[in-house]
Amino acid sequence: MLRIIIADDQTLMRDGLQTILQLEDDIEVVATAENGEEACQLALQLRPDLVLMDIRMPVMNGIEAVKKLHEQAPDTKVLMLTTFDEDDYIIEALASGAVGFLLKDIPTNKLLQAVRDAAKGEMMLPSSIAVKLANRLASPSAHRPAAPGRMRGKTTDLKFTEREMSIIALMVEGRTNRDIAQLLFMSEGTVKNYISTIYDKIGTNDRTQAVIWLKDMTVI
Repeated sequence: MLRIIIADDQTLMRDGLQTILQLEDDIEVVATAENGEEACQLALQLRPDLVLMDIRMPVMNGIEAVKKLHEQAPDTKVLMLTTFDEDDYIIEALASGAVGFLLKDIPTNKLLQAVRDAAKGEMMLPSSIAVKLANRLASPSAHRPAAPGRMRGKTTDLKFTEREMSIIALMVEGRTNRDIAQLLFMSEGTVKNYISTIYDKIGTNDRTQAVIWLKDMTVI
């Protein structure tokens, strides 16, 4: 049985999700929360498999809540609930430990599949959000701070392939090569080859510097 907590400050959204999920034989909504602080308290108490977490909530927002749960309940997956105007939070949420995003207008059948997949640790990133993330990575801001060491300072012509984008998103999230290989159904050796290409493009062989630099690229 997949045990879930729903955290959203909108009663209609919260109740709607609960109704949909409770109809499934393999899913149980063990609690609902109106804010991030309440969601964290319930998650630490009930240890669900997954928390559906809204981003904008009072008392404690979803970003702060996912950071707290990632530290205190790392086995509980957190899937963010978002709208199109909240895409600024993509990188921060992923870097904080979220396993992905769901758009609030997602069809019911896709919602159920996404919830089941996210509970297994698979990364959920709607195509519309992935496109925005790709655009940010491909078109970094002019005011980004200079990269350390010999890393490139000007990257207006720097381009990444779709597969490289997927790997970059997971790198920024803090995933290991083995994690990335499992999530993207690739061999670990293939992942290493892609990461080597990414390193060559940005001019570093240091993973920490690369991740910091790639995160900076998303700031507009």
